[in-house]
Amino acid sequence: MNHVGSREIYLAGGCFWGLEKAFEDLPGILSTECGYANGDPHLIPDYMTVCSGRFGYRETVRVGYDPGVLSLERILEAFFMLIDPTQERRQGNDVGIQYQTGVYWSDPQDGPRVMAFLERESIKYPEFHTECGPLTFWSRAEDYHQRYLDRNPSVYCHIPPWKMESVRSLFDDHF
Repeated sequence: MNHVGSREIYLAGGCFWGLEKAFEDLPGILSTECGYANGDPHLIPDYMTVCSGRFGYRETVRVGYDPGVLSLERILEAFFMLIDPTQERRQGNDVGIQYQTGVYWSDPQDGPRVMAFLERESIKYPEFHTECGPLTFWSRAEDYHQRYLDRNPSVYCHIPPWKMESVRSLFDDHF
């Protein structure tokens, strides 16, 4: 990421297409990128490798943001509006280890903030399966996954359009 003063956080929320779409145009978001996080660092994954479930990757969106416009906590608030943290290794109809929800940080200073947010969030649910931890590996997904829903708006997505719109409305109300 090349923006001066910018930050990044990595969000796994099921299939990365919908999560990227939900975040890509929010105020303060500088960039989004679909990729594979925290799997076996000894290979460069492709989609079929990730879908095999054998190497531990999570479909993840790298979210670059301007902390002067948008706080990490606001990003996490939007993230939890879009996912179901009670689901383990799935979101909607998408089932598999690659769909596990999670929040991963690349800056160690973000760790305590993410963990505190998730601790507060977890008490709202009878079960809570969203993992968090440092980013240990990242690989950009293939080009055809980037901005996929912009090119294919009528395909299935586990995040319904009304949820994406509710997140946009929340941000519109605060800017």
